[in-house]
Amino acid sequence: MLGVVLLVVVVISVLSIRPGGLRSQLRNVARRLRLALVLMGIYLVCSAVLRLAFPSSEPAEIVMIAIGGGLAVTFLVLGQDRQLDHR
Repeated sequence: MLGVVLLVVVVISVLSIRPGGLRSQLRNVARRLRLALVLMGIYLVCSAVLRLAFPSSEPAEIVMIAIGGGLAVTFLVLGQDRQLDHR
């Protein structure tokens, strides 16, 4: 139980230190979580279609790996921190 509390305290401390403050960092975390969920849904649908269409096909496995890599690159590009608002 102490480890869970310590983990939460450390995460909040690190996010507070970063530029923009805790609120901005939590917005970035929420945005990345939504993006990850959408990309996982896309991968799940593509994987299911390929598994149903080509049950034991080697090219289908390669295509699934390529789709996963493409979605990972998409996450890295779209999941970057937004520019800070200087008010």
